[in-house]
Amino acid sequence: MSTSEAPVRTRIAPSPTGDPHVGTAYAALFNLAFARKHGGEFILRIEDTDRTRYVEGSEQQVFDTLHWLGFSWDQGPDVGGPAAPYRQSERLPVYREVAERLLADGHAYQCWCSSERLAAMRTRQQQLKIPTGYDRMCYGKTREERAELPGFTDVPVIRMLAPADTKVSFEDLIRGKITPPEPDDQVILKADGFPTYHLAVVVDDNAMGVTHVIRGEEWINSTPKHILLYTWLGWPIPTYAHMPLLRNVDRSKISKRKNPAARLKWFQEEGYLPEALVNFLALMGYSMPEGQEIFTFDEMVESFDFARVNPVGPVFDIDKLNWLNGHYLRALDDEAFLSAAEPFLPAGLTRDDIRSLVVPLRERTKKLIEIPEQLDWLAAESVDIQPADLAKHGLPAPDAATQLETFAKNLEQLDPFDKEQITAALDRVVAESGLNRRRSFMTARLALVGKPVSPPLDDTIVALGAARTVARLRRAAAGIAS
Repeated sequence: MSTSEAPVRTRIAPSPTGDPHVGTAYAALFNLAFARKHGGEFILRIEDTDRTRYVEGSEQQVFDTLHWLGFSWDQGPDVGGPAAPYRQSERLPVYREVAERLLADGHAYQCWCSSERLAAMRTRQQQLKIPTGYDRMCYGKTREERAELPGFTDVPVIRMLAPADTKVSFEDLIRGKITPPEPDDQVILKADGFPTYHLAVVVDDNAMGVTHVIRGEEWINSTPKHILLYTWLGWPIPTYAHMPLLRNVDRSKISKRKNPAARLKWFQEEGYLPEALVNFLALMGYSMPEGQEIFTFDEMVESFDFARVNPVGPVFDIDKLNWLNGHYLRALDDEAFLSAAEPFLPAGLTRDDIRSLVVPLRERTKKLIEIPEQLDWLAAESVDIQPADLAKHGLPAPDAATQLETFAKNLEQLDPFDKEQITAALDRVVAESGLNRRRSFMTARLALVGKPVSPPLDDTIVALGAARTVARLRRAAAGIAS
């Protein structure tokens, strides 16, 4: 059965080398959407063959962050499946067997060149401005023959033998027909017995029945190597779709070294909602019918078509993500917003302390990490008016002190101390004083929160409570009068 006739099966294969990259979520989204669109299966495989970069705990982070996004898989290390194991480090005998088969069939050969010799070879090629690639010094030689020559190392690697003058073309679901540069003699099995990506990905995709390989465009030039391996081994070749790379504003590839947003955990730490991030990643290169910008994963699945994927690398626009996240935050009901906000509250505050502030916080928040700054006045024991703020936004000093004392006197008499009564008291004080309403309210705000920006004044007072409100107003009044 060819892959075109088989049930759709896609996969992602992240490496546990640290915090998961946002590109893992990006690839997972499109693989999962395509599989669900066609009633197929989605596989998660762990590519842990690079032991020098392996980071303990990274695999669990992959599971946790993808689950946070709402993604689930049909086969994988944590859920099992018919093609287990799903960690490449547990599949080493399989790779060795395939590599030995390629050797026996004349499609691969052993290479004993030392790393020093290979580095010198590449340097010389670069100096001569010729294409870099292995010069086949070991090809056709026995171990004994090669040992007589310089740059020998005792334990060989296995290289594929790429046919000379071979152009391998393939049809890409996003880009049409592609003819990358000729493949070179890629190492497929390292000296430590671990496969390189090129051998492992072919062996595993075949073993797991992957029909569609949906991955980043950086793998386009490697695809001919993989197609050659499939052909030599007599295995069905999957259909390829190479997604555009996520780009920084300067069009460089987004990386964890240069951009904190490349870390998938960063979005949790900053307080983005998972549905907002999924929506945002879907917009990275994909267009919905009618230009729809806000949509669910299920809506994306319903409309999914690779013809709607733009091959040009999308710019990772955080401002757009902030806008989307603000939309999703505003769509939450009160209890859902309180639950989302709770992990970000300043120390000492609970969700009940901010219950009266849900509406203004929800309207003003673009990401939940902004909440501590918006609520520092509520967690603080006391605040101070900055003279410059009072001069710019508030009443003149003598009027300010008098108005604050009058606010305090009226508010401490309220029973019940609720929003309706507070609003009426504030309005009454301003009306009777004849002073400017905006400046009066701003003076009270500065006294209560220490800055000219806060939730509406009556909501602020409800959150502080009667005792703290009156105490802060009188403390500020005394400070201004002195």
